[in-house]
Amino acid sequence: MKVYHTLENIPPIHRPVLTLGTFDGVHLGHQSILNHLKKTAKAIGGETVVFTFHPHPRIALHPNDHGLELIQPIDERIKKLKNLGIDHLILCPFTTAFSQISATEFVKMILVSKINIHTMTIGYNHHFGRNREGSLELLKELSKIHQFNVEEIPAFLESEKSVSSTKIREAVKEGNIEMANRFLGAPFSFKGLVVEGDKIGNTIGFPTANILIDKIQLMPASGVFAVRVSVAGKLFDGMMNIGNRPTISKNGERRVEINLFDFSQNIYGQELVVYLIDKIRAEQNFKSVDALKEQLKKDEITARHILDMHPIIA
Repeated sequence: MKVYHTLENIPPIHRPVLTLGTFDGVHLGHQSILNHLKKTAKAIGGETVVFTFHPHPRIALHPNDHGLELIQPIDERIKKLKNLGIDHLILCPFTTAFSQISATEFVKMILVSKINIHTMTIGYNHHFGRNREGSLELLKELSKIHQFNVEEIPAFLESEKSVSSTKIREAVKEGNIEMANRFLGAPFSFKGLVVEGDKIGNTIGFPTANILIDKIQLMPASGVFAVRVSVAGKLFDGMMNIGNRPTISKNGERRVEINLFDFSQNIYGQELVVYLIDKIRAEQNFKSVDALKEQLKKDEITARHILDMHPIIA
């Protein structure tokens, strides 16, 4: 898959069949649309193009108050689109100036002039351009002027098995990782940087890696989870706690801590990819550190059992 981070100098694409959207998470609903895109491209001997924006439009328009919680970091999204067999991915830089381009100008200046679009696939209720004025009806009108085809994505594909980014966000926040993973067609994941902690885990036999997370990354509510973690490209089993650690800390600071099983490497400063397999329990306030330690022993047994029941991620 070829990835373009600018709209300038996009090379000729043979009969581009393009779809437009955020594709946050690239979940099963998205995958149905992309499979339809590939089928259309194959039928005409064309190449598939996914057009999306980076950074997310809400970040550009509301930098201080966008309230954004992304399901998937951009590099994981790129990886997933590549694995799905997309030919071209355009990551259009989104700015406040770009937001003022009308839907008609967007079609003429970008889809036609820069990409030379052959076919546009779009949902019946999809909108784009300034003030979301672009629609299926407008595209059909413009296609007659600029000589390209418009194909409406069947409604049942857009709502495949009632999958949506909104429902995935709700499932993750509620700690329903099994449902989120089923909708995503893969484990929910996030990236984070290992930073210095207070090393309390070492004193109770469960050393942890403290993870610094991007503020716009969607995260579950507090709890303990069975996880797989990619460290320098190698996967390790473990368990993760998200919360304010009420038994050992009273400052209320929310932390993400991971205990990797059978692991002793120094990984400070490394970036990890964490895959959530399932939730074990809610966070609890124990009467003593010894009670916490006993529970962590039980959590490890539960986590290992959960992970044994799930295949290794490719």
